[in-house]
Amino acid sequence: MVVDGIDGTDSEASSPPGSPQVERSTVATDANTENSKKRRTSLANLFRGPGGSELSKDVLNNITMFKRKQKKGTIDVWWLYDDGGLTLLVPYILTTRSQWSGCKLRVFALANRKDELDMEQRSMANLLAKFRIDYSDVIVIPDVAKKAAESSRMEFDQLIEDFKTKDEVDKENDGLLISEAELLGQREKTNRHIRLRELLLENSRDSSLVVMTLPMPRKTSVSAPLYMAWLETLTRDMPPFLLIRGNQTSVLTFYS
Repeated sequence: MVVDGIDGTDSEASSPPGSPQVERSTVATDANTENSKKRRTSLANLFRGPGGSELSKDVLNNITMFKRKQKKGTIDVWWLYDDGGLTLLVPYILTTRSQWSGCKLRVFALANRKDELDMEQRSMANLLAKFRIDYSDVIVIPDVAKKAAESSRMEFDQLIEDFKTKDEVDKENDGLLISEAELLGQREKTNRHIRLRELLLENSRDSSLVVMTLPMPRKTSVSAPLYMAWLETLTRDMPPFLLIRGNQTSVLTFYS
């Protein structure tokens, strides 16, 4: 006679009905599913649309994206002007948080001259090293002043079509319409923003987050529709986009 159990009983008779480990795993899975449902319900109750309407799942995901763990990707920083370093500091802080720890930092800067591209890139890399900013790549863009493509200009013209006027803007509509004179006076800046959009689509379309220095117009020199058209041109159909600008006060320190 073969004895399987210590007390002389066979293993089939002595084994408990069912596996406790499997039962515990099933209970844990059910609990996680229930918690996930409760979390979604809580968010749906917290965030509501106009008139208390329920928001779609995609809208809720966009609202709460900074609370979720992000997939591996890149945070692209477009440092257009020296604003004291806030445009660099905020995305760097994001990469130190668990939600964004899988994203690498890429820094884009503008070069004044194409023949100084290598020097500008080395200077930017040295500056980031002094500031102790961890980054994966530094990319210097040399041709931001290049004339934008005709198709891109046509898209911008269509965007501002309803706000353009051929007549002189009176005091009542001052800042609310775009005159021909304003378009002519701001043509270089307009081309710069359209060209920046082309570069954004070329380099940052698949990034997890785009952080860019906020363009600041001179007071009374740019109407509201034209300025908002610039911002719309930069951010339309792009990944999550953060426009930020410091007040020229340095927020970064380095060891000399």
